[in-house]
Amino acid sequence: MRETKSQKKERAEQIIKLLKRAHPDAHCALNHSNAFELLVATILSAQCTDERVNIVTADLFRKYRKPEDYLKVPETELQQDIRTTGFFRNKTRNIQGACKVLVEEFHGEVPRTMEELLKLPGVARKTANVVLGVAYGIAAGIVVDTHVTRLSNRLGLTKQKDAVKIENDLIELVPKKDWIIFSHLLIFHGRRICKARRPLCEECAVEKLCPSSILKTGKVPN
Repeated sequence: MRETKSQKKERAEQIIKLLKRAHPDAHCALNHSNAFELLVATILSAQCTDERVNIVTADLFRKYRKPEDYLKVPETELQQDIRTTGFFRNKTRNIQGACKVLVEEFHGEVPRTMEELLKLPGVARKTANVVLGVAYGIAAGIVVDTHVTRLSNRLGLTKQKDAVKIENDLIELVPKKDWIIFSHLLIFHGRRICKARRPLCEECAVEKLCPSSILKTGKVPN
């Protein structure tokens, strides 16, 4: 029998409750000490692991303290500083472009609204949601990365593949008070249990609520 919207919403809330118990340490894994550092780290995290980003930013954040610092160095120098995160030319343009807008339009401060953050080069809804949620505690939406995409589909909370459409589906199911923590819970669960190639369904805290479980279907979900 097809699940109603109210049933799906209730199941989503049960999933969140169980994941909070399973991963009480769920948090943003990108090291930072302020909103600006988080913005830079999140731009660097595209197509790169958080672990690698943290290695790079350990030196980067000592060298560059504020937006003006990134604008003073040649593009080639910053490229070398972030080279190992991949796509370093594009990321350099985005970081320096974002810093230019921060200085010219926002007095060097990272803005606190989705609309303003989306004006920054290299910033789409995912990055903006990370900064707003983690740095400022503002629940403007739900972060959708590869883990959130995979798990929300496996859990039957969405059938979408596009990040914006996934976010819209999740916003209707997840209580607003959990918008910020929800993505951290799915990311931690995706890394530890619901892995891409072989999910550990036998160890999963939400297996009974998951329509894609290997224990039910006998096959690895997409």
